[in-house]
Amino acid sequence: MTNETTPPAKPKRPFFLRRGPMENIATALIAVGFLMLFQPFALVLYTYSLVTLLAGTVMFIIVSKFPE
Repeated sequence: MTNETTPPAKPKRPFFLRRGPMENIATALIAVGFLMLFQPFALVLYTYSLVTLLAGTVMFIIVSKFPE
């Protein structure tokens, strides 16, 4: 008879606290801001492009500090 014990399962973090998915969302937000900046069709998209880029960049900086 072996006396093997399995380590306790770590509870999964909620989606918004996981590093991988949130980095992907932040990268997509940066890409959307970039596309908004260089499109020639709607002035309102151009107007909010810098805010979108900055939000994605700040989000990426914060999320990159999360544990793996």
